[in-house]
Amino acid sequence: LSSTIALVPDLVEDLLSSVDQPLEVMTCPDTSKEFLLCDYNRDGDSYRSPWSNKYSPPLDDGVQPSAELRQLEMAANETFDKYREQYYEGGVSSCYFWDNPGGFACCVVIKKTSPKKAHVASEDDDPRSATVSQGTWDSIHVAEVAVKEGEQRAKYKLTTTVMLSMDTTCELHGHSSDLSGNLTRALERDKGYSASDP
Repeated sequence: LSSTIALVPDLVEDLLSSVDQPLEVMTCPDTSKEFLLCDYNRDGDSYRSPWSNKYSPPLDDGVQPSAELRQLEMAANETFDKYREQYYEGGVSSCYFWDNPGGFACCVVIKKTSPKKAHVASEDDDPRSATVSQGTWDSIHVAEVAVKEGEQRAKYKLTTTVMLSMDTTCELHGHSSDLSGNLTRALERDKGYSASDP
């Protein structure tokens, strides 16, 4: 992708928004907490921290969620931070909310990278028994809600993308490989709600 962008720099915005990239990690200058960079917290060359709600590098007129959605965003970040720690035993997670016409949307991103492991090989090792020396899991979940005014119905759409990368090595025989792939699935539902629903 970087080679294509170098060849056609005018298409950088279109390419970055349509090609899934591994998630990158940044540390919030205000809170010292890590957060993930993706298209859903990017405005130009700046990224919004879900912890401080500020952009880095600073951006005065960056897109911000409404006050109500910001409260939901903060609660979601606290919740998914605990979920990620218990389920993934490490990694980084971030949640981003934004206003959409007739509703809202949110994105939950999770990244887990296993530390690089050295494999001590012996002469009896089978070359087919290469071990995973490093692996990365990136998942992006986007939920969109569009409320149908007057009908007490809403359209829900969930799109999930998982990117997995594994490096395998067999040092004794000089074999190494990089296995990467991604999978995207989407689901839509139209459901009713009542005014008493929370």
